[in-house]
Amino acid sequence: MKIVAHGIDLVDFPRIDSLIERHGERFLDRVFTQREQNDAAAVKNTTEKLAGRFAAKEAVLKLLGTGWRGKIAWTDIEVINNHLGQPVVEIAGEVKNIAQQSGIEQITLSITHTANFAIASVVALREV
Repeated sequence: MKIVAHGIDLVDFPRIDSLIERHGERFLDRVFTQREQNDAAAVKNTTEKLAGRFAAKEAVLKLLGTGWRGKIAWTDIEVINNHLGQPVVEIAGEVKNIAQQSGIEQITLSITHTANFAIASVVALREV
């Protein structure tokens, strides 16, 4: 596999709290899939979980070089945990179309947290 792109993003927890406070369910439903919302609600620090997912989505858009525009929906990017607890990116819709056009076959993800921030780093891979 060959690395073809990288994206990284940093999100502070107060930003996510503020968006939820101001926009509530509208923000949550626009940005996060129901599965992501359920996963976050099931843990002690919901904001930390959502901030990590938000950072991952932003990092994927940076990886693609598109930013959030056109037909791209936030929910085209879903971050779940595999059976080992590792975060995994699943893409759909316009994001999947753009990735396929770019020759991206796999996206790997790492998320880390500090006391106030979530950082996500994604790498796009394709066969050589």
